[in-house]
Amino acid sequence: MKSRYDVLVIGGGPAGALAAQTAVEKGLSACIVEKRPAIGSPVRCAEGIGKEALTEFIDPDPTWISAEMTGATIVAPDGFVMQLSSKMAGGKVGYVLDRKIFDRELVWRAADAGADVAVKSRAAAPIMENGVVKGAKIDHAGKMTSVRAEVVIAADGVESKFAKWCGIDTTVPVREIMSGVQYVMTGIDIDPESTVFYLGNEVAPEGYLWVFPKGPKSANVGIGISGKKSGEGHRAKDYLDKYVKKTFPKGKTIEYIPGGVSVCRPLECTVADGLMLTGDAARVVDPLTGGGIYNAMFTGKLAAQTAADCIGKGDVSKKALMAYDKAWRASKMGKTIDRNYHIKEYLIKQPDEKLNEIIHSVSKIDMTEFTTLNLVKEIIRVNPKLVLELGALAASLR
Repeated sequence: MKSRYDVLVIGGGPAGALAAQTAVEKGLSACIVEKRPAIGSPVRCAEGIGKEALTEFIDPDPTWISAEMTGATIVAPDGFVMQLSSKMAGGKVGYVLDRKIFDRELVWRAADAGADVAVKSRAAAPIMENGVVKGAKIDHAGKMTSVRAEVVIAADGVESKFAKWCGIDTTVPVREIMSGVQYVMTGIDIDPESTVFYLGNEVAPEGYLWVFPKGPKSANVGIGISGKKSGEGHRAKDYLDKYVKKTFPKGKTIEYIPGGVSVCRPLECTVADGLMLTGDAARVVDPLTGGGIYNAMFTGKLAAQTAADCIGKGDVSKKALMAYDKAWRASKMGKTIDRNYHIKEYLIKQPDEKLNEIIHSVSKIDMTEFTTLNLVKEIIRVNPKLVLELGALAASLR
C-alpha cells in the first residue's frame, strides 16, 4: 500500500471491486482497503442475482455459481402456492452465487488490472483539509498509515462509517432496516431450480422468508423482517427457527449469518468534496427485495468513471462529482429503486387477507418476461381497485 493514489476505495465488496477495476482501466492508480482478513467472508447476502444483471458486468463462471434458477414460487399467507415456471418467467430467471468465491474473483480482476489491495486494513478516519476529503488514515494490521487520494470511494456497506465521519448523515430509520438472519442448510428436500418466497405477517412481518437453492439438497434459508417488528420472542431468528422446525426438521445448519439491510430511500446526496458513496453505503439496495449485488456493481463502476473524468479535469469538488449522483438516479436502476420503494411501502401496510387476494388473483398470469415491474403491472391489471390505492404510482406503470 502506497501513501498516495488517485482513487482510494474503502471496502472490498462488489462495489469496491468494480470501482477499483474501472479506475485502473481508466488510467488511474487505485487501492482497495478491506477491514476483514479475507475478501468475501463472512457472507451477508442471500446471494441471488438476475442473469442479465450479472452478465452486464461479468460472464458467468461455474466456479462461483451455486445454482441456476429456472423458476420461482411465491407462498401466500394462507399457504396458497403461486408457481412461476420457466415458461411464465420467460426463461432463466437468475443465479444463486457463491459470494465467497464471487467477491474474490471480482477483487482478483481489479488486482490483475493493476489495483493494489490491502486486507485487514480498516479506515480509521478521513483526512480532511478545509472540508475536502483528501484520503484516509488506515489501520493496516495494527499500524496506522496515512493514504492520500484525489477521490475516496466509500464502498463499506450498510454499516458505512466513513461517510458519517465525513459529515454525511447516513442514519436509517429503524422501520426501514430489515433485520435478517440466514442459515446455510443441507440435507433438505427442495426444488433445486426454483427460489421460494413466503409472505405474511405471521411468517415474516413486513418482510419475507426465502429459500434460495445452492444445490440438490442445500439452500440459503433466510428471513428479513421490519426492524420495528423485531423484539424479544419476535426476532427474525425466532420466525426463521419456527419455519425451519416445521419445514426442514431433519435439515442441518452449517452456517449462521445475522445482519441488517436498509430498505429505505437512497441518501439525499451520494457525493461530497473528494468523496463518493456506492452500493449499500449509498443506500441503493432495492427496497422491495433487499437485493443489492447489481446496484453495488453498477454504482461502483459509475463512480470510478466519473472520478476519472473529474480527476482528468482537475476538479473533484462536490459540484463536479454530482455528475455521478445525477447519473445513477436517472438510470434504470435509480428509477427502479424509486418505484420499488413505493411498492414496498404499500405492501407492508397490507393485512394478510389482502396479500392472499392479490396472490390468488395473479396465480395464472402468463408473462413473456418475468420482472418485478411486469409482475406489478399484472397485479394491477387483474386488481383494478389497486389503481386507486396506489395512486400516481399505478398510473406510471400502465
